[in-house]
Order: sequence, then C-alpha cells, then structure tokens
Amino acid sequence: MTHVPHQLSAEFPDKADQIAQMEQSNAHFAKLAAEYDAVNRTIHKAETNIAPMDELAESEQRRKRAALKDEIYAMLTKPAQPTS
Repeated sequence: MTHVPHQLSAEFPDKADQIAQMEQSNAHFAKLAAEYDAVNRTIHKAETNIAPMDELAESEQRRKRAALKDEIYAMLTKPAQPTS
C-alpha cells in the first residue's frame, strides 16, 4: 500500500495521540475523521490516476477536505470544558 499524503496524523503530528484518543471517545470527531480519511483517499486516487476525476470534481473534494480539516482542528484546539 502506498503512502497517502495529508493523513490527519501527518497534518497535526503534535496532536496524533489526541486524535487517536478522540476517535475512541468522541463519536462526532470519529465520524469527521473517517469522512476526512475517505475524502483524502479519493483525492489521492485522483492525483495518482488510480481513479481519475474531472478537475471540477477534484477541486470540490479538496474544498471538502479543507473544511473537514478546519472543523477537526477546531475540535482539537478547543479548550477542555470543566466538569462539575
């Protein structure tokens, strides 16, 4: 299997442990991370001509990946809420 660029652990290397922990403990985060991975694999397949797509579709996938990455980053950097 080839290396897929832009994986979350590579995008946020200082947060790799936190990503793994949140994928286990936060269902919404896990869903976002899984969606990010799926979109990222689709883009990688298009870039490597394994599953080519037209330029407009690839551009839309890149925008979707960026939006997911922004949402994931916001969750990773959100201050912890105190528990009562």
